[in-house]
Amino acid sequence: MAAVVVRSLSDETLRALKRRAARSGRSTEAEIREILKAAVHPQVGLGSALARIGQQIGGVDFEIGRKRSPIKPPRLS
Repeated sequence: MAAVVVRSLSDETLRALKRRAARSGRSTEAEIREILKAAVHPQVGLGSALARIGQQIGGVDFEIGRKRSPIKPPRLS
């Protein structure tokens, strides 16, 4: 497994990393690994995943009609 050295990290940034690691219940090193992993492998949301699938199959057209009549406000009495 590779090792990386980060130089010139400010004391403020290191303190923030240590606080974040403590909140997550991880060591500072493990927290930094998680941050780097998330940065290079972001999670894809459901909408984005579905859009990607649609693009891969050439797109999908939906014929969804929309009501053009005005919406009646609710009666509160």
